[in-house]
Amino acid sequence: MPSTSHLNRTFATLLLVVLVFTSLFGASTGKVFTKCELAKELGKNGISRTFYGHWICLANAESGLNTTKVTKLANMSASYGIFQINSKEWCREGRKGGKCNMKCEDFINDNITDDIECVKKIQMQYGFNGWNLWQKKCKGKELPNISKCNV
Repeated sequence: MPSTSHLNRTFATLLLVVLVFTSLFGASTGKVFTKCELAKELGKNGISRTFYGHWICLANAESGLNTTKVTKLANMSASYGIFQINSKEWCREGRKGGKCNMKCEDFINDNITDDIECVKKIQMQYGFNGWNLWQKKCKGKELPNISKCNV
């Protein structure tokens, strides 16, 4: 039977490993935004208030406002984050690249500043038509009301 001091050392070592792991990987957590929180982030990152409804509708349609969403697609690419930025053209898995010069995995944390910078490029090239779900769920439809968001 192991001694009490051996069990205490084993427990302490295990606890230390858990704490180190949590501190290293806990900083990149995801978030499910509210419409108002997303509107504030859009404003902080230079998106015109005129387009908040479109961006919020798009993010809601694509990810349910969830920054951790990853969708694997039949063409072997994947779409990442709250705006579902695709790895085929805009980012690269495991390294920086694509037209946004970003690592795709950087789009699945709670900091969406880099996501917004990338979607500005997508929108400049394709408009909102760059997202199929925007066309299906937002184009010509009633957009989210953010009048009570204080933005």
